[in-house]
Amino acid sequence: MKPSPVKRSLKQILLFALLFAATLCSSQVVPGNLGAHWNEGAADCAKSPQPPLQVHAYEPQTYILRQNPCADFEANFLYLLIGSEKALFIDTGAVGDRNRMPLADTVLRLLPHGGSAKLPLLVVHTHKHLDHRAGDEQFIGLSGVQVVSADLDSVRSFFGFTQWPEGVAHLDLGNRLVDVLPAPGHQFCHVVFYDERTALTFSGDFLMPGRLLVDDASAFRRSAVRLIEFLKTRPVSHILGGHIEMDASGDTYWFGTQYHPNERALGLSRDDLVALPAAFDHFNGFYARYPDYVLFSQNRILALEAAVVLVILVVIVWGMIRLVKRWRRKRAAAKTSSVSSGSPMTPAA
Repeated sequence: MKPSPVKRSLKQILLFALLFAATLCSSQVVPGNLGAHWNEGAADCAKSPQPPLQVHAYEPQTYILRQNPCADFEANFLYLLIGSEKALFIDTGAVGDRNRMPLADTVLRLLPHGGSAKLPLLVVHTHKHLDHRAGDEQFIGLSGVQVVSADLDSVRSFFGFTQWPEGVAHLDLGNRLVDVLPAPGHQFCHVVFYDERTALTFSGDFLMPGRLLVDDASAFRRSAVRLIEFLKTRPVSHILGGHIEMDASGDTYWFGTQYHPNERALGLSRDDLVALPAAFDHFNGFYARYPDYVLFSQNRILALEAAVVLVILVVIVWGMIRLVKRWRRKRAAAKTSSVSSGSPMTPAA
């Protein structure tokens, strides 16, 4: 007996509903927790011994590692993403010495299989600055670990960027896709990572609560526009940068300080990114302050400071030359006066 048209229609509707539900579940963003109180360092690190590394599970397959400000003032944030086939570690921080910073040992312990590195580990970087790759030496040569060098040629070759800085690369970690986008501006080979599982964007020093050091303002703005366009149709849980350099009231910490009391939250939002191009439209090329970050052209400020120092030196030298000339004139005048007063008088006729 053939099923009636009504039953066939009901079965089709049920099948469609199940497929739709499965698709919805597979694309659903995995939530996480950013509620950690990050280690703030100390006013006197010598008198306040602290663990060099803090580990926070955002969710069971995503870890945030924070290097203690007392271990290095950069106090980097590093990120471990675990898939079913491999794991991805973003940045290795500012400390290479494993005795001071047991980074590789900690990361391997976080991997499945008890840290035996059976799950391959890929180590990448947001950019080439030393405070984001100093820990590479702990990973190079380890079994099951691949380290991608941070130079532009290596980045372009590994991710397959043929028309840098255009294009989007994709990393498949096994049931977890991570998109990679070029984002020069802070540094010429900077990239940003977007995790489709958690909708987290890992922005390195491109966007963070602190000083956005600008190397190339026009490239920085173009990168922001490309990233905004890429994320337009995608969810964004948080944008997580490489440092926190601001307190909760929006003031930046002194450069080089190892004490970060009352830090601002790590995560930035889509709105912070969307506001970035307009911030560059009004950027004077040196310094601009906004609620969640500061645009700061270190090279231009250093050049300006060097020019000011040069002018001061020129003024000082010019003033010294004038003083020397004045002293010489006075000395010559005094000598002439002395000779005149000491000359013999001509007798009267």
